[in-house]
Amino acid sequence: MYCIPEKFRKTENLHILFWLFKDLSWAMLWKPLGIAMIFPTISVALLITWQTRKIKAELFHNLAIVFWICANAMWMLLEFTGNDEYWRKYTAIPFGIGVFFILSYYLVILPRENRRKRMEEASKDLQQNTIPVNVKERDEFKT
Repeated sequence: MYCIPEKFRKTENLHILFWLFKDLSWAMLWKPLGIAMIFPTISVALLITWQTRKIKAELFHNLAIVFWICANAMWMLLEFTGNDEYWRKYTAIPFGIGVFFILSYYLVILPRENRRKRMEEASKDLQQNTIPVNVKERDEFKT
């Protein structure tokens, strides 16, 4: 089971704080703070993605989160500028990319990893249950 190292956990907790301030600012129409929180929120999401990149499950989920925040920030900016009526539909692009990463993980990566694990376990079982045979004795037995 994967356990998030303490140094990464602190970064994730900071990320949650930034994200909450961004969305609270959006809800309260505090435009300057909401806009200011976009950069640190996305930056920390990218940092978390980089830190956990060697764990495929974390990588794919964190990539989805990055695109979710980008779509969310785009939507917020469109509402703040009064351009959301027409342009909001384009937030579906980064949302869709996030969905792509999640579906890729669950439909392709995870099944492939599970198959590989099953094959490794079957190979180990086969090796453990195989009786070693002396080649010379085997050849004598055939004749």
